[in-house]
This record gives sequence, C-alpha cells and structure tokens, in this order.
Amino acid sequence: MPEFAPSRPVVLLPYQARWTAEYAAVAARLQAWAASAGARIEHIGSTAVPGLCAKDVIDVQLTVPDLDAAGLLQPLWQAGFRQGREWQYDQFHDLPAASPELRKLYLREPAGERRLHLHVREAGRFNARFALLFRDYLRAEPAARDEYALLKQRAAALFPTSIEGYLYLKEPVFHLIYQAATHWAALTGGQQPAEARQIAGPGKYQLRRLT
Repeated sequence: MPEFAPSRPVVLLPYQARWTAEYAAVAARLQAWAASAGARIEHIGSTAVPGLCAKDVIDVQLTVPDLDAAGLLQPLWQAGFRQGREWQYDQFHDLPAASPELRKLYLREPAGERRLHLHVREAGRFNARFALLFRDYLRAEPAARDEYALLKQRAAALFPTSIEGYLYLKEPVFHLIYQAATHWAALTGGQQPAEARQIAGPGKYQLRRLT
C-alpha cells in the first residue's frame, strides 16, 4: 500500500437528519440558476442515503444539457461559489479519464459557508447516471449500505489524517457497487424518473427512484 502524507482529518458522522433540510436549502438557493440553465438538481453521495455515515459535506449534482454552454457557471461564480479540487478516477467501467462520459465541473461553497460540493455533469453521461444509481441502490438495500459504511469506518480508522489514503481504499468499492447496482436495477425494474437516463443503454437497466 502506498504511503500518504497527512492532509486533513477524516471525520465520519452517523447519519444526520439535518442533511436533508440542508440539501433543500442549497437546492432552493440554486433554483433560479437551474431554471435559466435548464439544469436538474439532485442530492447525491452518502448524505443522501438515510442511515449511512458520512463526512459532513453535502454533495449536489447539477445536470445540465451542455457543459460547454457559454456563461454556464457565471451566475454561480458571481454568487461566491468557487473552484474546488476535483477527485476523479483514472478510468471507470472501461472508460478512460479523458472520456466525455466522466467529464464534470466541480465547485465548492462560498468562502465561510458550510461544506458543499457541486458536481456539474452533462445529461445522459455515464457519471451523471451512476451518481443516481449509486444513491438509489444504497437507499434500497440496507445490507449493502451497512457494508459500505463499515468499509468507510475502517478506511477512516486507517487514515485518520489523510483524505488521500481514505479515498484510495474507497475507490475500488465504487466499481464493486456499480456491478451490484446494475444487477439490482435489472432485477427490480421499478419506476424510472421521467428525466433520468438508463444506466447502460436502451432497454437494459433502469434507475428506480425511492424518494
């Protein structure tokens, strides 16, 4: 295992009911921008899964029609949101890092505000679809959620002061969850949100919304 220099503490909290309300406040704040940009706002990541421990960071996916639209982020810059450091896979599901399917823009909260990550992704791309599938699968399957929580807790115990080390241990798990979640989606079918895309092409896997 590689060695990782200390960076910042890795602090996991038990699931907090307040995360839902905090996401709702962020979504309301972004609503005017989303309407003008034709964007969809979604609560993603561990804080979007009831019962799952998480770092106290609200992850929000902003799905837009075109990542290259002129002036897309200008209103967000003007509101104080700022560029954040982006963690990205070298490849995922046989997709190289340079693939448009993994491309995103990444923003942080305005200075001094509660920790927030905005993941701006393009509609129909793999990464936008997977974020929703990951969330919905863990919402639907408590056993998988609890095993993922155990892995997170052990990774945090091994790397209590290195976010890089913590993420190094977690990254392979996303690939495993992808395999399980796509099989889950194929078996359960379920109701697909009107605005969502199928996870692996027409007629194969559907996302089931459990909100």
